[in-house]
Amino acid sequence: MLILGIETSCDETSAAVVGYVGEGGRLVALSNIVASQIDTHRLYGGVVPEIAGRAHIEAISNVVERALSEAGVEISDLDGVAVTTHPGLIGALLVGVNFAKAFAFANKLPLISVNHIHAHTAASYLTETPPKPPYLSLVVSGGHTSFYLVKSYTEYEEIGGTRDDAAGEAFDKIGRVIGLQYPAGAAMDKLAHEGIALGEKLDLKLPTPALTGDNLDFSFSGLKTAALNYLNKLAQQNVEVNRPAFAALYTETVCSAIAKKIPEAIKSSGVKQLVMSGGVAANSHLRAAVGAACQKAGAELILPPVSLCGDNGVMVAAQGYYELKAGRVSDSNLNASAEDD
Repeated sequence: MLILGIETSCDETSAAVVGYVGEGGRLVALSNIVASQIDTHRLYGGVVPEIAGRAHIEAISNVVERALSEAGVEISDLDGVAVTTHPGLIGALLVGVNFAKAFAFANKLPLISVNHIHAHTAASYLTETPPKPPYLSLVVSGGHTSFYLVKSYTEYEEIGGTRDDAAGEAFDKIGRVIGLQYPAGAAMDKLAHEGIALGEKLDLKLPTPALTGDNLDFSFSGLKTAALNYLNKLAQQNVEVNRPAFAALYTETVCSAIAKKIPEAIKSSGVKQLVMSGGVAANSHLRAAVGAACQKAGAELILPPVSLCGDNGVMVAAQGYYELKAGRVSDSNLNASAEDD
């Protein structure tokens, strides 16, 4: 079975072909084309929705054509077209949804709606040892920091999440304040390693985003406010911030907060397998912290490759494969939504 996956939820136009190899085999990516808009949005310090939508329109036809060519398949070889329909930027999503609808119906192919968050989790199905439901999913991205109990390949139950900002936004916004280019996640990761190597400590205590009480929830707004207050105070005093030391402390605060919730998530869910995915799952400090927490809790951690942590068509096609297998096919009324299910 071959699935074409299309992703346009934010600032990357991506298409990929994913196939299931062998009886009792696994999913493999035959192609993965990503047209990034980072250089464009970097000028504004973040994603501009109207610009993102126009860029998707300009790129999508070529991206899909390249994905088919790289995979070495014809349209007639495909078994379905999967597309991200929610959540995301509505203008960006509409480009992918309308293209997929036209492509699917013109070629008499099943059209498959995919939840963007579920797709991030589905990137784990491309690993050497893919998870099997039931398992836990931790999605850490620019817009989400959430725990899910994956009951089946198509059934997700959110059991915890952020009540305001997400980890990715917390990295990007504060990274921009200390002079890092958008998106700041990778640069903050590297800078934190420099800070750890230097061994310099700041006289600063930041609040944890891990909420107290019997929950699996987070709140990153307080952390952002505390960090901004500290940085603004230094600026008012004409004192230059020790960027490596600050990055190390800020990163450790975010990562330890997320890792802190893992033992309770494993205990309350009763499962011993955790998938961590999403753009922030590429952060080396977070991977280490979550890995240590899982090991201590006696759980297996499954991490998609870094190349599949950001938005991509592979993850959409992977989730689409299981949606199609379950008979979840959409018709011409399919629409996009900015909100989650």
